[in-house]
Amino acid sequence: MEYKVISADNHILEPRDLFITRMPEEYRDRAPRVMQGKDGGDGWSFDGKTVERTLGIEATAGRAVKISGYKWEEILPGNYDGAAHLKDMQDAGVDAAMLFPSVPLMGWFMGDDPYALALFQTFNDWVIDDFCAPDPKRLIALPMMPVNHGMDVLLAEAERTLKKGAKGLHIPVYPDKPYWDPYYDPFFELAADADVPLCMHRTSGGHDPAGKSTFQFNVPGLNVAGTVHRFFAAVEPFTKMIYTGVFKRHPKLKIMDAEVNFGWIPFWKNTLDECFEKQKGWANFPIENTPSEALGKNLFVTVLDDKLGFDLVEDEPYLADMAMFSTDYPHSICLWPDTQDDIARATVNCAPEAKHKILAGNAVRVFNLN
Repeated sequence: MEYKVISADNHILEPRDLFITRMPEEYRDRAPRVMQGKDGGDGWSFDGKTVERTLGIEATAGRAVKISGYKWEEILPGNYDGAAHLKDMQDAGVDAAMLFPSVPLMGWFMGDDPYALALFQTFNDWVIDDFCAPDPKRLIALPMMPVNHGMDVLLAEAERTLKKGAKGLHIPVYPDKPYWDPYYDPFFELAADADVPLCMHRTSGGHDPAGKSTFQFNVPGLNVAGTVHRFFAAVEPFTKMIYTGVFKRHPKLKIMDAEVNFGWIPFWKNTLDECFEKQKGWANFPIENTPSEALGKNLFVTVLDDKLGFDLVEDEPYLADMAMFSTDYPHSICLWPDTQDDIARATVNCAPEAKHKILAGNAVRVFNLN
């Protein structure tokens, strides 16, 4: 299949009855379910508790943006139905998409709770077997990895989902044990040997000590402020993984952070290399190579209509090797349904070869789509 436009960051909202019908029986009384909220809209209830916020900005691409208040019947079917998702992609000229979850993200806050593992596995089976079934070459599942459940469980779930056809694995940004710890070496070795990327999303997943990943809707302006600063989410994990030798130990390992754009990367790259050169006399770095050599080889980002970033590609050509386009469908800032117009505006100064790499070529290479 020829890919011209790939969105390496789409989102799905799991069916309202998924967890109450498919989780193991012992967890179904706690299973997430859709219930009516105080504002009359529908939202997710967890552990039988009152709905905190009803459906809104996360599920209403191309429609009037509301923080909340939508009923289930009002959201786009492409949120939860693979065939409808595929049609929305086709209408926008998108050939393939990588799919990030919604509800089971809560599992990464639960440590090694078996309930969290059941959440992940329920989602993983559904997204691969059901949601992506209409066209697995175009709908690319990213199964969730139980990074907090012990190495044996983590490796088993990675191997299980890879056997089911997964082309990438989803990991949280803030696991209970940091990724620079050699503890993860068996998992990183597995991913490198399988030639599949490990995919993060902004600041999503786990206990973020600074609260950067918290979505706060009760203070006007605060959540949009979070939208802005989360574009810089990759700086911390990328820098720590490079400086602590993760990619020296695993030179074929690929890590992606989604929805972070790339206009900021030249400054970070220069700072990364400069600090390494100036501080290596005392810092005892476990690496010898220039840190930025990992960009486009081990480290990747997804980008929206970041025209500043696209305009920088000519002078910073490595950007064309590490960036993958995305629409962020079906969120409120997404590039849908006018995807082609958004692409044209963002890439007006981008050379054809670099444009192709970012729009499709890098995703084909990183996810082995052919």
